[in-house]
Amino acid sequence: MKRITEQEQNELWHRHHAEWRDPAQVASQWQEANKTDPRLLEYEVHGDWWEVLSKARLTLLITREYEHLVMAIHCAKDRPAISFMRIPHPSGLAVDRTKKIVHIASTRNPNQVYDLVPVTDVEKRGDMPMPAKWADKDLVPVRSRFFPGCLYMHDLALIGKSLYANAVGHNAIVRLNDKGGFQRVWWPECIETSAGPIFDKNHLQLNSIAAGRSLKTSYFSASADKVTARRPGHLNFPVDGRGVIFSASTREPIVSGLTRPHSARLCEGRLWVNNSGYGELGCADNGSYQPVAHLPGWTRGLCFHDQIAFVATSRVIPRFSRYAPGLEAKTSVCGVHAVDAKSGKTLGSLTWPYGSQIFAVDWVSTDAVTGFPFKQGANNEKVKQLFYAFET
Repeated sequence: MKRITEQEQNELWHRHHAEWRDPAQVASQWQEANKTDPRLLEYEVHGDWWEVLSKARLTLLITREYEHLVMAIHCAKDRPAISFMRIPHPSGLAVDRTKKIVHIASTRNPNQVYDLVPVTDVEKRGDMPMPAKWADKDLVPVRSRFFPGCLYMHDLALIGKSLYANAVGHNAIVRLNDKGGFQRVWWPECIETSAGPIFDKNHLQLNSIAAGRSLKTSYFSASADKVTARRPGHLNFPVDGRGVIFSASTREPIVSGLTRPHSARLCEGRLWVNNSGYGELGCADNGSYQPVAHLPGWTRGLCFHDQIAFVATSRVIPRFSRYAPGLEAKTSVCGVHAVDAKSGKTLGSLTWPYGSQIFAVDWVSTDAVTGFPFKQGANNEKVKQLFYAFET
């Protein structure tokens, strides 16, 4: 057996000693998390974007799945602030505004759900200098749960006291247990067979949850309403006009004729959805869909605050351009838009020139959460202080 030299041993010790020292790596459980391309954080503002956020006193949370970024945006006292955290392929996002917990799905194999809460202060230490009072209400992760990758989680939603997810890989809705594990709790009638429901592969792209007061009063969007040989992800999967919204109570479609619908949401009793393949935000009341706004990209990600809809758009991935028959791939943008839900007018937008895909958008009061610990050009010592002694 070859004997290791003293120099080789010292080099190994030095390398191992230096690894996993960056809080960004440890917090996200991902060694590459401290390497963020600064171009991904460059942005452009259009219209009254900051004025809308400032007036509403909101912190917007946005998952940019293909860039492995979660963003937080707010504007307090006319001072815009943008922060971020790296998470592998973040998708669904659900905010428990009562408990002040943010749930984020990480859709890699295995799937994860991160639970984050705002910092209230830092513990005073004798081994590291600490500020007298920690002013920022940054979100920090306090837990991560692992789930099988075959769930292929998309949207997250809080219904009652439980957290639910679209298990796209199972054509079903699952309830995520607080202590780990999951149960399939709903699936559409169309996957039933004489041998039992088809849970073994994705046939429908059942991808979002319009959360009602109970599971029975909720709705779910999907790209198809029947099982065929062609499945989502196949380049020849037919999409134009095949999308639907399922009713949880009947397990049947109540709205049809959509194209890759996403981000179904209930707001003041009305059912809304992004008709992604046509870059639309629309209302799906009484069994019919009516577009309210046309936006410059693949519409995915939607939340409401008062009469303002915050709608995200993504670039059209070239190899899936046929999934977006109503969009021009070259002019689609990655960004978030504040839309008047009554008139359909865009009040303001923030776009990322080097951005690609946004999955989810949700909000929390700026009084409760100001963002994430990681800011472009921020003092890394402050980040180390926070993660060394944070209190929640």
